[in-house]
Amino acid sequence: MDYIERIKPYHLDVLKEIGNIGAGNAATALSTLLSKSIDMKVPSVRVVSFQEIADLVGGEDNVVAAIFLRLEGDAPGSMFLLIPVAEAEQLIQRLIGNSTFQLTEPPFEELGLSALQELGNILAGSYLSALSDFTKLNLQPSVPAISIDLAGAILSFGLIEVSQVSDYAIVIDTEVQEMDNEFSQSTGHFFLLPDPNAFEQIFKSLGVELDE
Repeated sequence: MDYIERIKPYHLDVLKEIGNIGAGNAATALSTLLSKSIDMKVPSVRVVSFQEIADLVGGEDNVVAAIFLRLEGDAPGSMFLLIPVAEAEQLIQRLIGNSTFQLTEPPFEELGLSALQELGNILAGSYLSALSDFTKLNLQPSVPAISIDLAGAILSFGLIEVSQVSDYAIVIDTEVQEMDNEFSQSTGHFFLLPDPNAFEQIFKSLGVELDE
């Protein structure tokens, strides 16, 4: 039986707990960066097929802001953060204090793109730090790469190599909100795509055997 079929809800509960710890760390970092009180949470973690990934961000024809990182170390893999472009604009506007920043028509302001890259660093770093603490695995992220494009184009390019060895991703839903602004909520999706054997290595390091 394929290992993906052996993943049970309690396996994902472990990853959700780790995600919420990482989200808490990221919220602290973002609060310092923005000088505002930020709340972050992970409402769900699930395993989806590559075909379902585009649907989670509104379909292949939906424009998204994408941050891609390569993971190196004991459990190598890839990580995407996909955010609907309108919500990414709002996040960056608050980060750089410029309400006119836009991601609709290039060229895009470099300061805003740097802020988006730093956001990717904070979110990915916080999650991977929590995952490393729990698993005792050495996980190091690369410098994030940024793209603004149709979800289908980004996923087709980014997943082409990964899809040759795997058909699934771990999805870590992430909600970001300013505590004093009920209209500020942004929702992103982390897609964690472990390389072959790394998927089982992560769960094994958590003390969860997939053949139970």
